[in-house]
Amino acid sequence: MATPKEPPHQTQKLSFFEIFRIFLLLGCTSFGGPVAHLGYFREEFITRRKWLSDEDYADLIAFCQFLPGPASSQVGMAIGLTKGGYRGMFAAWLGFTLPSALLMFLFAFGVLSFGELGYSGWIAGLKAATVAIVAHALGGMVSSLASSAKTATIAVAAMALVFLVSGAWGQILAIVAGGVAGLLWLRREGPAIKPETLGHSAHMGVSLVNLIIFAVLLAVLPLAALYSADIALLDSFYRSGSLVFGGGHVVLPLLQAEMVESGLVGTDDFLAGYGLAQAVPGPLFTFASYLGVLAAPDKSAVTGSIIATVGIFLPSFFLVLGGLPLWNRFRALAVAQNAMMGINAAVVGLVAAVLYTPVFTATITGVMPFLIAVVSYLLLRYWKLPPWALIMLAGIVGHFLL
Repeated sequence: MATPKEPPHQTQKLSFFEIFRIFLLLGCTSFGGPVAHLGYFREEFITRRKWLSDEDYADLIAFCQFLPGPASSQVGMAIGLTKGGYRGMFAAWLGFTLPSALLMFLFAFGVLSFGELGYSGWIAGLKAATVAIVAHALGGMVSSLASSAKTATIAVAAMALVFLVSGAWGQILAIVAGGVAGLLWLRREGPAIKPETLGHSAHMGVSLVNLIIFAVLLAVLPLAALYSADIALLDSFYRSGSLVFGGGHVVLPLLQAEMVESGLVGTDDFLAGYGLAQAVPGPLFTFASYLGVLAAPDKSAVTGSIIATVGIFLPSFFLVLGGLPLWNRFRALAVAQNAMMGINAAVVGLVAAVLYTPVFTATITGVMPFLIAVVSYLLLRYWKLPPWALIMLAGIVGHFLL
């Protein structure tokens, strides 16, 4: 098997522990969400360590934005792959994910130990801030992904579809319909994307094997889930990690359908965990580490958290390994670009739907939570308060006022 090519200016392979150490430090300090993570990565791997050129890094970001799943984590995986092969890829993911996964696990363990948290004042304040965070994310997505008449129409249609078809299947149907609408109705404007050579490659056979494994698991796990509660839990998170285009806040509607609508996790606990996920460093997808504890069929906290965390990130491993060799060809196809425009617009509708229910309807139960949400949005949107600081502040205010 051919190993990924290195940029000409940096060919040294690194050990598992060296890559793990570097990404562990990033996982402990990378606050601010996926966009901020990419900034941290650039400073570390281009400016400081000179592992990549700016051109290679931009191509990696474009590739990972095109995949479903957590884009910043996927960029980290790809960087680890170039520096240490498969072991380097795993080391990069483990180091970047471990700190926030442990924090989310400990919070969920506290929920199990001390019972429902929905009536705590600080949790009510935290959930009110979550309304502002999701609303702010939605505003940014509208301006970049649904700013034209056609894309806005696709977004509204997707939102309506989610309301009409409840559960995870409504989310999936909206994504598929968005892709079809993009193919039939949208046309990318501006100069065509030219295929460029990434500094990373592998045999086409390796690529196809990984993509086949990805697709087989997506198809087989729902059937296997009928015979095992643990596999059913794995299936829920694997499917969410496979269908989330855009990463970050987009995972919220799919996990809400899988966890809350199925009755595995209560609405209050779900929103409290999602709010806390904004305050910890590292990938937002470690929200799964929290949910896995609460949804574990046998109430084994460690087992449930590991299954959920592995499940939501596993598709990214197959997609990064399988997709890199195909990216140069695929990204230049107009049909692919049109489909992605439609999918991205549909994703905006998904987030809008979940902002209304359960985020708003389950959280804004009176005047004071509404005021906390409005002020939180003001601080986030205009005063540029970091989300982790906002969550802490809202929790303190909720403790005294709610």
